[in-house]
Amino acid sequence: MESEKLNKYLDHWIEEATITQMQEKMSSGELTSKELVLMYLHRISVYDKSIHSILEVNPDALHIASALDAERKETGPRSALHGIPILIKDNIDTADKMHTSAGSLALKDSIALRDSHVAEQLRAAGAVILGKTNMTEWANFMAYGMKSGYSSRGGQVLNPYGPGQFDVGGSSSGSGAAIAANLAAAAIGTETSGSILNPSCQNSLVGIKPTVGLISRRGIIPIAHTQDTAGPMTRTVRDAAILLNALKGKDEEDPITKTNPLAEKDFTEHLRKDGLKGKRIGIALDGFTEHLSEETLKIFHDAVAVLEAAGAEIIEHIDFPSANAKWRYDVLTYEFKPDLNAYLNGLHPSIPIRTLNDLIQFNKENEETMLKYGQEVLIQSNATSGSLTEADYVNSLEFDFYHSTKQGIDYALEKYQLDVILFPSEEASHISAKAGYPTIAVPAGYTSIGEPVGITFAGSAYSEPILIEAAFAFEQLTKFRKAPVLRGE
Repeated sequence: MESEKLNKYLDHWIEEATITQMQEKMSSGELTSKELVLMYLHRISVYDKSIHSILEVNPDALHIASALDAERKETGPRSALHGIPILIKDNIDTADKMHTSAGSLALKDSIALRDSHVAEQLRAAGAVILGKTNMTEWANFMAYGMKSGYSSRGGQVLNPYGPGQFDVGGSSSGSGAAIAANLAAAAIGTETSGSILNPSCQNSLVGIKPTVGLISRRGIIPIAHTQDTAGPMTRTVRDAAILLNALKGKDEEDPITKTNPLAEKDFTEHLRKDGLKGKRIGIALDGFTEHLSEETLKIFHDAVAVLEAAGAEIIEHIDFPSANAKWRYDVLTYEFKPDLNAYLNGLHPSIPIRTLNDLIQFNKENEETMLKYGQEVLIQSNATSGSLTEADYVNSLEFDFYHSTKQGIDYALEKYQLDVILFPSEEASHISAKAGYPTIAVPAGYTSIGEPVGITFAGSAYSEPILIEAAFAFEQLTKFRKAPVLRGE
């Protein structure tokens, strides 16, 4: 691509281009996937040095894009993602020339022997996996007080709306910062508790934390099998729905996906501008405002007014019995050890880190580079039996399930006959996470100093279609998202 054409697209089009717009240009012959990849590689080279969101790019990205361009000419596009550059978090396996390390130098040389199911789905849809994003090391399950977005392998991810000023959110920090900065069409994040929703709110993105079971967990470096899931992080609800279409599906090797009734669902059918009309939306504030400023609360109340004006029936101050429950993270502590050990055991034989204990020892031996924040969380998990037989684990699992569902999401939905629950920012992400239920984050505005603010729509298991309707209608009415002002070299 000649320099003039490249600069024209970079300056006047690509910044906030949607997946649909990219497809239209590729279908008309005005643009190729190879050119699109080149544009994003250029942006990464210019802008990422100021936010540290990308760990590495795929050496084969241009060749893959060229092959997909040829395929488009011969047989047409495979899907709405054909030729679209997508970034994925560094804890998602890809069997190519890229590494999968969970942000840790302990696994900096680890190349997966096999694609994760997520990577398989993306490739089958014709997407170009452009690179791996930086993340909070071990998905922020390593140490107390670790700063969101920090990893020993990639350094500190910064929020493009205010590098060093605003929290970037974690642990899918690189995915959030990269897509906010327009370094790819979309990204995949993962969440155990807030790790898609938090960086989406902090980076003015749409993030979908799906029902556990909608997307296979196979090939993702785990924290806890009862809560882990991957999900889309995008600039628009439509792009998120397109990406969710590609990621969903049943996997013979992940039994929870057998519960998925939406395997054949086209989520783009639920992109309705009138998606708020007639919906009963419960407003959950009591117990969820402790960390919010008055300005952020005003933005939330303004969002509620938009919902009501759009025809939603608003039920204020819904009763949420578990809002003030004494939540703990014991389930994660117990599940991490056996889950991680199983993952590490399947790595290439050349990788010496085979157990959680090996990881802890490696960190100790390389303390200066590995233990900026310590590793107390890893040590606590390693002290468990790894057999999941402890009474404390089972009791915690039952507590979490009961209080997140029967005394949480399901209680409120049933008591008030709600379609959706609205939360400020991602303040209730832990409850949906413990229930395994879906939540969608959508941009809701900015503070007076420019920090992004989001809201989250939550529901019961496999209620993604309803949540997408509400989120899309709100987005179309407000269109709050604006691109950050970036600093190049």
